Amino acid sequence: MPTILYAEDEQFLGKIVKESLESRGFKVAMEADGARVLDLYRKANPDICVLDVMMPGKDGFEVASEIRKLNTHIPILFLTAKTQTEDVVRGFSQGGNDYIRKPFSMEELIVRINNLLQLAGTGNGNTPADKDNLQIGAFTFNMPRQVLHGPGEEKKLSFRESELLGYLWKNRNTIIDRRDLLKALWGNDNFFNSRNLDVYITKLRGYLKNDPSLEILTIKGIGYRFVT
Repeated sequence: MPTILYAEDEQFLGKIVKESLESRGFKVAMEADGARVLDLYRKANPDICVLDVMMPGKDGFEVASEIRKLNTHIPILFLTAKTQTEDVVRGFSQGGNDYIRKPFSMEELIVRINNLLQLAGTGNGNTPADKDNLQIGAFTFNMPRQVLHGPGEEKKLSFRESELLGYLWKNRNTIIDRRDLLKALWGNDNFFNSRNLDVYITKLRGYLKNDPSLEILTIKGIGYRFVT
């Protein structure tokens, strides 16, 4: 039974959403005060966080940033009444994986939650038999064997290509600092390694082009974001 950390200060809405999620088989830990969400996170050890953006104490963006310092992989879904593009961009830059605008339907919320849990490998995740395989969109990636199997083809990757794809997937849907990526894979961010990174990014884009739901975005002046 996946556990959802649900942060929402609208009492009536919170009660409806909590009961609806519990009726669908989720365990829900709910908090209305943004300043107390991190404490609940530590106690509940959730599989996914659903955070309202506008909360007293601390807003959802601040809370997400704090959670990301403790866990870089847990899925975070924002609930927001805001429609400005900069607010959406800020949400992703603070570690959000998805967002849904209020008012929303419970069916849409549940679909988005299940999708994020599936991508994270929670609940319907990998069994021991396929623990070496990562499902990346329409592709199956076996990192130990360095094989990427996709629509109509199987591609043998180089060691560096495999490392890079694994790193991008591990940090998917978040903004990845180019220098951090270079230091993680090459040990330093000198000019030669930086040019090699450009080459490998181009290669991976070519390998993944048959799945339009996957995209390696270049964030100018910062780095990359692997959108799944």
